[in-house]
Amino acid sequence: MRMDRIFKSKYFFTCKIVALLIVFSVSGLSVQAQISANADAVTATQYSGSVQDQIFIFCGNKGETKAKLQASTALTGTINYEWQKYNTTSGSFEFYLSQNDGGSSHSISSLEDGAYRVKISNGTETETYTAWVFNNYYEVTATITESNCEYFQLEGTFESPVFNYFDLNTGQALSVNKEIEIEWKQGNSSVSKILSPRMYDPPTKDTRYTLNVFDKLNCGEKVDVDYTSIVTKADFSISKESGEAPLDVSFTNESENGTPGKYEWFFFKEANIIKEEALKNQGKVDSIDFIAYNDELTYTYEKSGTYMVKLVAKHISELHTCTDTVYLPDPIEVDTSFVKAPNFFTPNGDGSNDQFIVKFWSVKSIKITIFNRWGKRIHQWESSNVEGFENTVNTITESVWDGRIGNQMANPGVYYYVVEARGRDDKKRWSHGFVHLFRDK
Repeated sequence: MRMDRIFKSKYFFTCKIVALLIVFSVSGLSVQAQISANADAVTATQYSGSVQDQIFIFCGNKGETKAKLQASTALTGTINYEWQKYNTTSGSFEFYLSQNDGGSSHSISSLEDGAYRVKISNGTETETYTAWVFNNYYEVTATITESNCEYFQLEGTFESPVFNYFDLNTGQALSVNKEIEIEWKQGNSSVSKILSPRMYDPPTKDTRYTLNVFDKLNCGEKVDVDYTSIVTKADFSISKESGEAPLDVSFTNESENGTPGKYEWFFFKEANIIKEEALKNQGKVDSIDFIAYNDELTYTYEKSGTYMVKLVAKHISELHTCTDTVYLPDPIEVDTSFVKAPNFFTPNGDGSNDQFIVKFWSVKSIKITIFNRWGKRIHQWESSNVEGFENTVNTITESVWDGRIGNQMANPGVYYYVVEARGRDDKKRWSHGFVHLFRDK
């Protein structure tokens, strides 16, 4: 059984090495302790007998022999230290080196893996102790082997030695369980605990991933790999969700990692028109009204109705064109045209309800006429270019009746009105009826 057998894996992960000295004990077994070491970890053998030896683990790089042992004694006089190394082929200990008058302690360094035995003697008394040492290391690599619009593949390899030792009572081969763990991290967040994870839903920003490979013996290594994003995430916001026609809506592009000039805005036909066409054509319908190729834009909805919009973002790289699509969460509601007139008003100068005001929405043309009880027209206003009731009231005073006929105050009483309009949905809207004029209210 070769002591330099190396364990290799095609998978990866990373760790932060913490240089602690951990001592593992075997319940009910006696462990000799006159050999010590400033090791990264200490465990005990699993011999068949009751007396166990210590196993010292030293973390380092491949090819390094950092192992070092120190033997100490309470014997007095001229002390001789004779060190021996275990021969795995013959199954016996062979001379390694000796030191006369070594004092109360003696150390050996730059040790290769294996078992070392020391005989300490002052000429009359002899003490014998044994310990195993292993030089532990990790060589870790991390790469991205595939990257497309759906996922990217993280891959890595690590190399680390397998620690084999022998039961010195029976010669049976044993091994140290290193309990190797693997973890991929993005910053402080763990993203996977397998060596070759496939990462779906790639990030839209260049991202660094860290592979950690570590064990319970406090040894390990970490390595970074950078993912260059080739994907995009479509997103946008709108300035208005509803209102009367004509309704100006600004579309703000909030996509991530898209290629400028490669955005596509799909404006759908009005919802009822889509339903009508679907019924007429047995479900077959082209629901798209038009496509715009702007990074951002403002669109005016001239007609009432319910409208949907979607945005397609693209990221164009050397090998791929990745796209992402987002729909408006809720449709844009453009108010249906209507007209409404009051049934009374009080032009008494108190600042409340002093005018006869016809309310209308989403209307492109309107005509308002008022008659007295004898059918004589006393007020009229019309326009073929109206864009909103509030603006009309504020800017075109002729659109309302202030209760005057010429320069004279009209008499209190009942008058008749007629409102004729055409909505931006091309529907005719009209209203007619009586309105009461009160002066003392």
